Amino acid sequence: MNRTLDQLVKGISPENDVPAVLIHGITTHSAQVNPGHLYIAIHGTNSDGHDFIPQAIANGAAAVITNGRDVGQLPVPQIKVANPRRAASLTAAEYYGHPSRDMTVIGITGTNGKTTTAGLIVAMLNAAGSKTAQIGTLGTVAEGYLQEKTLTTPDPIALHKVLFELHQDGFTHIVMEASSHAIDQSRVADVDFNYTVFTNLTPEHLDYHGTMDDYFQAKLKLFTALPPSATAIVNMETEYGQAVSDNCTVPVVTTAMAETGDVFFKDYQISLTGIHGIIQAGKITYKVDSSLIGKFNAENILCATAVSSAMGLTQEAIENGLKQCSSIPGRMESFALRSGATAFIDYAHTSDAYDKVLSTIKDIVVEPGRMYIVFGCGGDRDKTKRAQMAASAEKFGDFCHVTPDNPRTEELAAITADILSGFRKQEYAVFDDRGTGLRKALEGTAENDVVIVLGKGREDYQEINGKQIPYSDLEIINEFRDAH
Repeated sequence: MNRTLDQLVKGISPENDVPAVLIHGITTHSAQVNPGHLYIAIHGTNSDGHDFIPQAIANGAAAVITNGRDVGQLPVPQIKVANPRRAASLTAAEYYGHPSRDMTVIGITGTNGKTTTAGLIVAMLNAAGSKTAQIGTLGTVAEGYLQEKTLTTPDPIALHKVLFELHQDGFTHIVMEASSHAIDQSRVADVDFNYTVFTNLTPEHLDYHGTMDDYFQAKLKLFTALPPSATAIVNMETEYGQAVSDNCTVPVVTTAMAETGDVFFKDYQISLTGIHGIIQAGKITYKVDSSLIGKFNAENILCATAVSSAMGLTQEAIENGLKQCSSIPGRMESFALRSGATAFIDYAHTSDAYDKVLSTIKDIVVEPGRMYIVFGCGGDRDKTKRAQMAASAEKFGDFCHVTPDNPRTEELAAITADILSGFRKQEYAVFDDRGTGLRKALEGTAENDVVIVLGKGREDYQEINGKQIPYSDLEIINEFRDAH
């Protein structure tokens, strides 16, 4: 695929004399530049892409986009812009022909529930016979595509490339998660969303955003830059739901557990067997028979139903999708153990998510069963939530196993100290190796006990000092599972 430089930058460059240089690709990584590529220099957290312009040119860059800083005289065209991140999004969309315009795209944002809500919508669309792809924490989930986990929302160049490929392969619907980082960094700025979903907002990523208000404003951008033809679905069970609804620039469909929402439960029961009830959406009712558990998943079901109803899916497709989506990888997944205990894996990594997951499971533990919690906190991330997560684990659990969880470049001892400051009792043990801590918890179980393994979900690595070391909670749990 080839485009000319003047075509790619026509929306971002005020200059009229941009040469029609043929561009064979776009990248923000100098080492990935091939002859004929457009190199976009981005000032990142740890390095500045402008410092690598000489390497990009040596590798064959045909043109360079910069933020206007003085980089000297270049042997290739230099396009100066105020925001190279925004330029990366726009040029990528232009290079790949704006593929999202020709598909139905649903964007989901919120602290928790993005992946589950996405999975539910995908199941409903599949039940309706649509060719659907999911992009998010689980990677690109699409028939015929290798599922590789990357960022929750890929960088704009990779994102528009995969959207182009999906469109070429006949996919008609895209369900994607939009993280606050992605929205703030303009990764989805040139995706044409038809529907957006707000699940909830609780403290998270404050190491990046600084304050809850800045975090909220980042999320809000997804709802204030939509075309008039779009529709927003907003969960009103969260304190920020009303603020999103008030500031949204397109029609809003609200969801709530009670009749205060446009889409709500007429009645429901939540138990160990799942969520069962009736959803009212306008004049249509939907029967819910889901094996997912927990009030938070009932909220996710409402959001998914609201989107699918707004898209015009049939009652049969929505109900069948709910029934067929029996579990979401890494989200409240349960496994029967040989000891008669049950293990759960969940990706929860905020105190609010801990409260929701742990309170739900606590309510279904059969006496005299005990509840063991295996968890840790990520390094180089928001330190303020570590003690809060420990307090939540201690509140619901009988015993905690504190283990590493992607320490990255931070000292494990410092992370552990922050966690331990949240405990008020001595019902915990500390392990420098996550596998050892998890096995210790599983070995000590008896009938009716529950082991809840939080944080990593189905990740298959530990991130330590810039390296991804192979590791899987699921593989260890499988060593203790009931053969039947």
